[in-house]
Amino acid sequence: MTVNLGMPKPPVPTLTPRRKTRQIKVGDVLVGGDAPISVQSMTTTKTWDIGATLQQIAALTAAGCDIIRVACPTDKDAEALPIIVKQSNIPVIADIHFQPKYVFAAIEAGCGAVRVNPGNIRKFDDQIEGICKSASEHGTSLRIGVNAGSLDPRILAKYGSPTAEALVESALWEASLFEQVGFHDFKISVKHHDPVVMIKAYEQLSAQCDYPLHLGVTEAGPAFQGTIKSSVAFGHLLAEGIGDTIRVSLSDDPVEEVKVGIKILEALNLRPRGLEIVSCPMCGRCQVDVLKLANDVTDALEGLDAPLRVAVMGCVVNGLGEGREADLGVAAGNGKGKIFQHGEVIRTVPEDQIVPILVEEARRMAAEMDTNGAAEVTVS
Repeated sequence: MTVNLGMPKPPVPTLTPRRKTRQIKVGDVLVGGDAPISVQSMTTTKTWDIGATLQQIAALTAAGCDIIRVACPTDKDAEALPIIVKQSNIPVIADIHFQPKYVFAAIEAGCGAVRVNPGNIRKFDDQIEGICKSASEHGTSLRIGVNAGSLDPRILAKYGSPTAEALVESALWEASLFEQVGFHDFKISVKHHDPVVMIKAYEQLSAQCDYPLHLGVTEAGPAFQGTIKSSVAFGHLLAEGIGDTIRVSLSDDPVEEVKVGIKILEALNLRPRGLEIVSCPMCGRCQVDVLKLANDVTDALEGLDAPLRVAVMGCVVNGLGEGREADLGVAAGNGKGKIFQHGEVIRTVPEDQIVPILVEEARRMAAEMDTNGAAEVTVS
C-alpha cells in the first residue's frame, strides 16, 4: 500500500516582494507583473545557418531557457527568421542594431519580441511611429536595450561617460517616444560591464518607471568572472524585488548562461529548486577527497529532474549534523560512507560504493515523489 505522508514543508523564505510592473508578452511567455522571472540566452551561431541555430536553440530549451535571442545583422539572417521562429519551441527575440529595416523584418517574421538599441540605429527616433504600428498589428513586444558601449551620442556628450544616470536618461527618453504614440508593450534594459554602475542604473530606473526590466551585466567575461559579476549584480537587484527577466552574459557556451541564471533564481527562492548538491569545504578532518566525490555524484546525477537536496560530506564527525536539512546524503571517512536520509542513517557502505549507492537512493526517492514533491513510502 502506498501512503502519502503529507509531511508539512517549512515556508519558503522570501525576500523583498517583487516590484509591481506592467506585464508584456514575449511570444507565449509573460514578462513582468506577477509572472515568474524568465531566463534568457542568445545563440552564438550565424542566424542564417538555420540548422545550427535551431540545434543550439534545442540545446538551450533542454537546459531550461525560456526565451532565446538571435542576432540579425544581415539580409540573410532576416530571411532565416520565419523558419527559426516557426520551428523553435521557445519564443524568439531578434537582436537589431544599425539597420531599422531589420526591425520590421523581424516583426513580419513573427518574432516574439524585437530588441532595439536606440543608440546605434540610424535615425531611430524617426522610425518609432512606424515600428510601434507594425508591432501592435502583429502583437510583438519590444525591448529598449541601452548599453554602456553604444550609448546615444547626445547623452554620452552630456555626461562624458556611460554613468548610471546617463543610461537611465537614455532609456527613459526613448520610452517617452514610444509612449507618445500610445505604445507600452516594451521592457527596458540598462546594461553595463561594471556591476556597481549596473546596479545603480537599475535602481534608479525602477524608481522612475513601472516597465518590466531585463537584467544583464554586459561583457561580463569568461565563465568564472562572468558568473561572479552576474550573481552579485542580479542577487542585489532581485533581493530588492527588481527584475522581471534575466540574461547571464558569459564568454562560454550559452547553455552555461542558462544554468547559471536558473541557479541564481533557485538560490533566491525565485524559482522552485531542482536537484541541488551541497558539499562541505575541504579541511584537515577530511578522510576522503570531497572534491572528487562531489563531482562524481554531480556527474552521476546529471539529468535527474527532481527537487532533491543531496549532501556530500567528508567528515563522519560533523557530516550528519551539517547535512541534516538534506533529503539524502553521505558522511564519508575511514574508508566508508554513512548514507543518510533526512538526517537518519539508512546504510553504511564501503568508500568505493558511495557514488553508486547514493545515486541508487536518489533515483529511488525521485521516483517516489508525487507531483507535489511529497515523498511516498510503501508499507506492508
